[in-house]
Amino acid sequence: MEVSPRLRGVKVLVLGSGAREHALVRALAADPDVTELYAAPGNAGIDAQASVRPCDLTDPLAPAALARELGVDLVVFGPEGPLVLGAADHVREAGIATFGPGREAARLEGSKAFAKEIMAAAGVPTAMAHVCDDLDEVEVAFDQFGAPYVVKDDGLAAGKGVVVTDDRVVALDHARECLSKPGGRIVVEDFLDGPEVSLFCLSDGEHVVALQPAQDFKRVFDGDLGPNTGGMGAYSPLPWAPDGLVEDIVARVVQPTVDELARRGTPFVGVVYAGLALTSRGLRVIEFNARFGDPETQVVLARLRTPLAHVLFAAATGSLRDLEDLRWNDAAAVTVVVAAENYPGAPVTGRPIGGLDAAGEVEGAVVLHAGTAYGEHHEVLSTGGRVLSVVGVGADLGDARERAYEALDHLTLEGSHYRSDIALAAELGEVQLP
Repeated sequence: MEVSPRLRGVKVLVLGSGAREHALVRALAADPDVTELYAAPGNAGIDAQASVRPCDLTDPLAPAALARELGVDLVVFGPEGPLVLGAADHVREAGIATFGPGREAARLEGSKAFAKEIMAAAGVPTAMAHVCDDLDEVEVAFDQFGAPYVVKDDGLAAGKGVVVTDDRVVALDHARECLSKPGGRIVVEDFLDGPEVSLFCLSDGEHVVALQPAQDFKRVFDGDLGPNTGGMGAYSPLPWAPDGLVEDIVARVVQPTVDELARRGTPFVGVVYAGLALTSRGLRVIEFNARFGDPETQVVLARLRTPLAHVLFAAATGSLRDLEDLRWNDAAAVTVVVAAENYPGAPVTGRPIGGLDAAGEVEGAVVLHAGTAYGEHHEVLSTGGRVLSVVGVGADLGDARERAYEALDHLTLEGSHYRSDIALAAELGEVQLP
């Protein structure tokens, strides 16, 4: 693929510290046009492929200051927190190409009520919903929709602000907890049936380019049991997906959303992550995110052949229209998340991780770091709830699963857990469309 001259020798800064950012760093490090690669704050795995710098991502001014100090050409935002705080606006004001939406556009993720407003204005299909400010309103919504009850914290909750349950008491307790926060609001939705799909679409504020779809697994235990997490695994491609699905999502969901935000004077530049359900009543949006999803990014980028820096730079600089069609390999990818003891509750951290080298030597497998850091003796320690993402790439989902779980067998982390059924139903042809 021809790369524009202005991109040659590009210096890139990736912000974040999870496995999603490790996947981004790994893809950018493989791009021959990236001559300097920085990450902030990074983790123990990212440190091996990029120059790591400290950065307080809770300070909306810090990313711009670091980007100016390093003299980078492109800043790529990983997590949602800095975007919702407006950090991307400050980077743009510094004259640096920025992959990530400004504060107003990032409300698409920062407020589920705002996302519902945008979808209504744009005619995007989604679940019926009530925005509730008190428990009386919640009770009315529960009576209208019935079980299963879907209760979503209006604000950011690291993927753990949603409860779906048949138990009204549990649903009310979650609503009460969310409403007790300062300015607390919740969204109560009608339950959506059918398999879920994650689709990332790059946007330069006007044009949209879709990546390959993936499916993730939110529940902590096998069989989709237990509480929601930030994501316990993912796979791509989706052999069960109907023909034309991606084009349908772009036409009916993502492009109208991008158009509506542009109409309001708050263009969305970055990645629109659409989480959708293929229901018995047709395509419905579950949620929008304003950044790459974790762990779906790990499998989607594992299949992308087009150099990543050029793609992100095109989105950041308003030139997606000139981007050639993305190239993908035919392989399948599966990622399995290794979580710390007690996750998704308060995780046990500070424990040594063993077997990383042996796991990384498994053919077709890659270990991406999330919650890790170096200890006093340069040993790798766990520092968060989701500790590692193990990615397997193979000829089909069965092959990719085998490679991922073979690599997992080499890893040791006291008290850790992971799901054993990631992509299994898809491999066996058991995913049913309604």
